[in-house]
Amino acid sequence: MVRVESVCAGSIAEAQGIVPGDILVAVNGNEIRDVLDYRFYLTDTEITLRMERNKIPYELHFRKGEYDDVGLEFATPLMDQKHSCANKCVFCFVDQLPPGMRKTLYFKDDDDRLSFLHGNYVTLTNLKDRDVERLIKMRISPINISVHTTNPELRVKMMGNKRAGEVLAYLDRFAAAGLSMCTQIVLCKGLNDGAELDRSMRDLAALYPALRSCAVVPVGVTKFRERLYPLELFNREEAAAVIRQVNAFGEECLQKYGTRLFYCADELYLKAGLPLPDEEYYEDYSQLENGVGMLTSLAAEFNFEMEDLQDLLAGFQPPRTVSIATGVAAYGQIADMAKRLSARVPGLTIHVYKIINHFFGETVTVSGLLTGVDLCEQLAGQELGDELLYPETMLKADEDIFLDDMTPAVLSQKLQVPVRASRGEGRAFIRAVLGCPEE
Repeated sequence: MVRVESVCAGSIAEAQGIVPGDILVAVNGNEIRDVLDYRFYLTDTEITLRMERNKIPYELHFRKGEYDDVGLEFATPLMDQKHSCANKCVFCFVDQLPPGMRKTLYFKDDDDRLSFLHGNYVTLTNLKDRDVERLIKMRISPINISVHTTNPELRVKMMGNKRAGEVLAYLDRFAAAGLSMCTQIVLCKGLNDGAELDRSMRDLAALYPALRSCAVVPVGVTKFRERLYPLELFNREEAAAVIRQVNAFGEECLQKYGTRLFYCADELYLKAGLPLPDEEYYEDYSQLENGVGMLTSLAAEFNFEMEDLQDLLAGFQPPRTVSIATGVAAYGQIADMAKRLSARVPGLTIHVYKIINHFFGETVTVSGLLTGVDLCEQLAGQELGDELLYPETMLKADEDIFLDDMTPAVLSQKLQVPVRASRGEGRAFIRAVLGCPEE
């Protein structure tokens, strides 16, 4: 049962007389617990809603288009509270946050509904048989799963949850039901690498074609690890060895299945000092949000737009000097793109600044974990020109605020320069550098 928060004007729900405060009990006889139930059962064209008003039940019957919304709104997008993580993973990034940050950053979600709605990865330890049966019935696919290892005992150790091993059986159930899965392995030196990584890749590959892909991502370590499990980062040679191991198995899968299945995150290539693979290697970029192929995709889009700049140059007003702030990991590529663009556009000067992550520690090199205070401290006194650009990944997804709660407006005030967040696509990058408005 879910309480109706509001009713959209002119909607089917309003026409049927539903009002805020009414309780939605069931759709076509199916109990409604959350947004998955609601969306799934509402796809029928013949609808019966079982409702309550002031604890008095009533029913409504109407017809609608298969994917038409009826106009009910609820207190939260999930129509429920987020499911929190029940694990105590030895590599958990949230456990490595400093005290005093905003409360929402310390919340660990592990919610299968967010996997469907937003692509979040889940560990399966929150699921029961009833939940698995519902996902299968609703054909939720792909399911994004944090596997880490297929060794049940090792998974229990790494995730600090006694159910972590037994729920691996859900992978077979999803595969048997024809659901596809995107998976990830957060690779921890001395724990799930080496022979354990070989085992995990073999076990996961056996799930093909249900297995769509697997990202191998190196563990992230901040300077706030006091009293936490001792983790070591991969060095240059070890990162290269992991890449060789994953790519060798990926080649076997390519020959056997026609797809690599397993991909290393960009971070491993940067750590190893190896060139990133080309576009063909990443196939359909199924792990882009996991940092797999992100830099290659950006470079390809940039190169495509550079072939014909005329439509983009229509809004350019020289002379223009712009500065770009980026993390250590992407600095080399961003600097190269800036050099090539400025060489093609007379009157354009670009300064690219590599921002070291002092807030979380220098081992954190991605732009998305940079804070406003690091930008302020390291850009103060630098030549910033007409505008400062920074990746939009530095901001909260649904709010213009950095990880340390600084806003872009405050950043602009402190640096005395207009600032702008730039999207991570080639065309958007070029337009931002040229000073064009967002499309």
